[in-house]
Amino acid sequence: MGSTSIAIASSSAERGRRNPVGRLALLTLATLLSISSWAAGSLLTLPSARGRRRVRREVFRRWARAVCRLLGVRVEVQGEVPVAPFYLVSNHLSYLDIVVFAAIMPARFVAKREVRGWPVVGLLARAMATIFIDRAAHRDALRLQDDLAQAVADGDGVILFAEATSTPGRVVLPFRPALLEWAARTVHPVHYASLAYRTAAGDPPAHLAVCWWGEMTFGRHLVDLCRLERIEARVRLGAETIADPDRKRLADRLYQAVSAQFTPVVMEQG
Repeated sequence: MGSTSIAIASSSAERGRRNPVGRLALLTLATLLSISSWAAGSLLTLPSARGRRRVRREVFRRWARAVCRLLGVRVEVQGEVPVAPFYLVSNHLSYLDIVVFAAIMPARFVAKREVRGWPVVGLLARAMATIFIDRAAHRDALRLQDDLAQAVADGDGVILFAEATSTPGRVVLPFRPALLEWAARTVHPVHYASLAYRTAAGDPPAHLAVCWWGEMTFGRHLVDLCRLERIEARVRLGAETIADPDRKRLADRLYQAVSAQFTPVVMEQG
């Protein structure tokens, strides 16, 4: 199984170390520039749906890699990155997961509806064709099936965090069968991946500084994330796909596969 990595730090990232104000300003600027690039590119390719999708994918990839450089994130990939269109499930640790995956593969993400309202990030999420779901509304899960089918038909990769919540990374939580209804109904092959983080010596541990869970607020967590010297992200991609017409069985098989290759972020209590 091969391994590749995306190198992190440019000189600007090195100068921005532990300067949360400077990093936040650069992250905001990079995000706004990306949204502007997407808007301009979409306008130029307005007659072509394929052209607009190509612009969106390229802008998203460039934005994600810029964020990795600014935050000092090194992404190590173990296994073969799937070629779009694909459907992939993963464990979920942080909003940074989206950046990490977007940096290494073209994809749309399934996210909770609340993300739409986040400052700047919500605007980018809408521009990058994020598939939003209201997890409290049963009828919205039915709409999700149509959105997933259309995304794959359009040639997109789709990434779903099947735990339906982010965690500190002690264990992988059981996957929600309802979120896998489309894959089960169509017996679509599902790729899977596990994700883990580490921080540099002297920085707070990853389960407190990178993972976003419990009662942590987004703004405070982002500021603390910008103080970190370096973040190591490891993505392990499964060697095979999994398909099953029973959504509960599919959820369990994927959960077992991800759990088997997952490296805990919390190595000890405390």
